Amino acid sequence: MHENDHSSTSDSNRQQHRHDHDVLIIGSGAAGLQLALALAEGGIGRVAVLSKTTLEETNTFHAQGGIAVVLDKQDSFEAHVQDTLKAGAGLCDEEVVRFVVENAPAAIERLIGYGAQFTRDAEGNFHLTREGGHTARRVLHAADATGREMECTLLRRAQAMPNIELFEWHMAIDIIRERLPDGGKGRACGAYVLNVQRGVVDLFRARVVVLATGGSSKAYLYTSNPDIATGDGVAMGWRAGCRVGNMEFEQFHPTCLYHPQAKNFLISEAVRGEGGLLKLPNGERFMPKYHEMAELAPRDIVARAIDNEMKRRGLDYVLLDISHKPADFIRSHFPNIHETLLRYGIDMTRQPIPVVPAAHYTCGGVVVDMRARTDVENLYAIGETTYTGLHGANRMASNSLLECLVYADAAARDILARIPGIAPPPALPHWDESQVTDSDEMVVVSHNWDEIRRFMWDYVGIVRTVKRLERARHRIELLQQEIAEYYGNFRVTADLLELRNIAMTAELMIRSAMQRKESRGLHYILDYPEPREEERHPTILTPPHFNAGTRTG
Repeated sequence: MHENDHSSTSDSNRQQHRHDHDVLIIGSGAAGLQLALALAEGGIGRVAVLSKTTLEETNTFHAQGGIAVVLDKQDSFEAHVQDTLKAGAGLCDEEVVRFVVENAPAAIERLIGYGAQFTRDAEGNFHLTREGGHTARRVLHAADATGREMECTLLRRAQAMPNIELFEWHMAIDIIRERLPDGGKGRACGAYVLNVQRGVVDLFRARVVVLATGGSSKAYLYTSNPDIATGDGVAMGWRAGCRVGNMEFEQFHPTCLYHPQAKNFLISEAVRGEGGLLKLPNGERFMPKYHEMAELAPRDIVARAIDNEMKRRGLDYVLLDISHKPADFIRSHFPNIHETLLRYGIDMTRQPIPVVPAAHYTCGGVVVDMRARTDVENLYAIGETTYTGLHGANRMASNSLLECLVYADAAARDILARIPGIAPPPALPHWDESQVTDSDEMVVVSHNWDEIRRFMWDYVGIVRTVKRLERARHRIELLQQEIAEYYGNFRVTADLLELRNIAMTAELMIRSAMQRKESRGLHYILDYPEPREEERHPTILTPPHFNAGTRTG
């Protein structure tokens, strides 16, 4: 370990450590690991990757569907670009879309070079499936567990690299910025990080810091995401002085398993791509009356259709039925889904699957350019924690894992070119907790966490109104005051940090939604039910001040 300083806090048993690296990557999903490997292979001597729980517990690991990439001779870059632009409902940055699509094959080739195994057909060619919004088969996959294959492949490679140091159970609190002589936002030079297992805040210094923490979908009561998706990168980026964009566009996956014992099990869009049909409990299909592509319509349309049918008919769920396909076909294409459903007493080869929509993907985030640079010098961001302009008002299926890989490579190229000229970080103070105590009121944290997720689901969900958004804004303002007071008086814990971050992210979502006076893509508001040309622009929020919220001596 690169620990070259040990100093004690006011409690002699609470020893703090200092870690020095060239690049600090916060997040161990596909984006973070791909970047770490590219930097290490490019000659960076010391790369740190932080994971706030285990290294594998990421949004990437749980991704089922696949990676969109043009590999079929019948397909084309232009078709992939046009499909993405159409799904994005007029808000995609076309230059960014072309950049990602055209760099996709090279990114996939590197991943395969690392040892990733993708599903092949009988002739030995890659099996490409089709998902919502795609007009061609271009979704590369590893059965129905593509994310797991990617995460495990990248992690094995990273663990074998001597210049990559992996830290489990380390949760970043805030980015540290060095003030520059000309003022401004300063430059990123490290982060304060909670060692979750020891309960101590360590100091991580680095020439370059990268946010790769995934999305913010745990802001909602029902989500397909694992518990780690608490908007940490967006909140840290905002507090450090970064703009955020398009936070009103939260994608709700149409088909999450409805079962009392299933917490957040997703039924991949590929099930519909391979012929699965959405039905009412009486067996009637309903998607053809909502969109010409029926079950293969973009996700926002499918999620709204399901939500409308459930509310109109008083249903708890609808049904996704692929049982008309041969049983061997279902088991071979969806082995993980099939096996998991059997544990809940559902045989998808013989019966339909009860499903409901759930918060799934955050299309907005920290604003970055095509080199993955943020507004703060030496602070980069990649993956779901960012707003790149790729997804617009609605992410097209399987473009997200692709974005992780392409932007990780873009960030690596820029960092490798710049880092020889970046000065080492300055001397920095350790975290000061001399004025705080251990909390004996953790119920405050759990209660506020629960309240945020419930009112976000009720007021800032699939269908919105101005009145609901105003109620949500009022509630989040009060809760932010409570959380700030609590944060200032008690020692930090992982639960408190996640609450602080999800509250900040929820506020940004609410503020963004209130600014958009139209319905477009994933943002559907009854007061403004149609898209308006004068509103066809990204929603960009700028921090009023740059307060890292840290406690330093």
